[in-house]
Amino acid sequence: MALVELPEWAALAPALLLVATAMVLFIIDSINPRSTNRELLAGTAVVGSLASLGVAVWFIFAGVGQPGTDGFGVIELFDGQLVVDQMALFFMIVVAIVTALVSVASYDYMDGHSYQAEYYSLVLLAATGMATMAAANSLVTIFIAMELASLPSYALVSILKDNRGSIEGGLKYFLIGALSSAIMLYGISLIYGATGHLQLDAIAAELEALSADGDAGYGGLLGLGILMLIGGFAFKTASVPFHFWAPEAYEGGPAPISAFLSSASKAAGFVIAFRVFTTAFPIDVTGELIGIDWTLAFVILAIVTMTVGNFAAATQNNVKRMLAYSSIGHAGYALIGLAGLTVGGGELVMGAAMMHLLVYGFMNTGAFLFVALAEHWGVGRTFEDYNGLARRAPVACFALAIFMFSLAGIPPLGGFWSKYFLFVGAISVGTTAMLLVAAALVVNSALSLYYYSRLVKAVWIEEPVVERDALSQPTGLYAAIVFAAVMTVVLLPGFGPVVDIAVEAASVVLAS
Repeated sequence: MALVELPEWAALAPALLLVATAMVLFIIDSINPRSTNRELLAGTAVVGSLASLGVAVWFIFAGVGQPGTDGFGVIELFDGQLVVDQMALFFMIVVAIVTALVSVASYDYMDGHSYQAEYYSLVLLAATGMATMAAANSLVTIFIAMELASLPSYALVSILKDNRGSIEGGLKYFLIGALSSAIMLYGISLIYGATGHLQLDAIAAELEALSADGDAGYGGLLGLGILMLIGGFAFKTASVPFHFWAPEAYEGGPAPISAFLSSASKAAGFVIAFRVFTTAFPIDVTGELIGIDWTLAFVILAIVTMTVGNFAAATQNNVKRMLAYSSIGHAGYALIGLAGLTVGGGELVMGAAMMHLLVYGFMNTGAFLFVALAEHWGVGRTFEDYNGLARRAPVACFALAIFMFSLAGIPPLGGFWSKYFLFVGAISVGTTAMLLVAAALVVNSALSLYYYSRLVKAVWIEEPVVERDALSQPTGLYAAIVFAAVMTVVLLPGFGPVVDIAVEAASVVLAS
């Protein structure tokens, strides 16, 4: 696909379009502060996120960020502080898709709520931070991008001012977020103290020089810094042990925001973890200096996170909390992408993790949007409250079944193939630790089938506790749910090209 001649800064167009849309929303709000024109506000947010998506897709097929493509290749901006490659564009696509779906669904969900212009502006600003995280190439820009994504997210969770759960969830999210930011910043300062650099490739070069000189004097400092950095990423991806905020924030916040945080925010957290640990800390060199292979930390994190998340989800009676804990389990699946890296590569397993995050963006967003639809109807939050909903809303409940079975990994849905590639990638590494990870993936997927199918059973088989009148069919929520379900299925024939793009993007990062 041809690409017109553009200045280098235009490579950040997907993120710039998101922030420009947020500014337009602020201007609309400034002109008419009491405006509740949902068509204008939601429409502006959707158009902006779709424009960002269109540009990111255009760039990725045009070869931007792909080494060897004439005139394009990997684009570095601001002396390498930001980098636009195939992996950055891949995750910008995930963020833009989820932002568009959430904006469409919020059209109905926010009906009657205050602060509508502020709501959409904060969604777009958080999305800007997440898109910037995908391109961040320095520990400083990573930290700033994380804060840019986190601060609007705290406000979004607690935007339902009259809802105690929303305020409480936002407060807990903020407090744990502040703690993890402090830990991560301290880790960054330790890494800077050990290497004298903040840019990822400069850190790697310094570590190689120290290893060549046999100088491991700051190995302990470096190891502690890496451990603290992992803590910061664990918060952003809702991984153990920084996962406690997720059930409270997801349950208390507006359901579309729960979908936004559990899909787009999680994907953004993983992209910086992928970039930092593949670029800044070469496994062999870093292992020599700190005395331990850092992938071991991700092996443990992956197994513990998927197990804790799935076992906790299986014990829930609240649907929203079940989805919150299951999202922690899926963070464990995505961590396999880092656990399976080796000195010689790991493109397949990291590409599989990226693919899982893309599929997860559709199926998990769709599942939370169904909860938003149930809240719109005034249905309660327990499994029992969902009994018999299929009699009144068969289309939405059919979509819910697709989401649940795909999240569980039932063939031939998208979630099955992404887990299959994760399993194959883990097995291909061939180490005992990765065989354990592969076994944990299978066991946890089997466990997840219990609680996902429990929800499908409730809506399709169980008798309703109370007789309901006809349920409304809000246009925005229905459109977003049906689109997410269609994409979860339609991705199947497109899995070949998606696999190629994800593995190619992982290869570029690992080769850098």
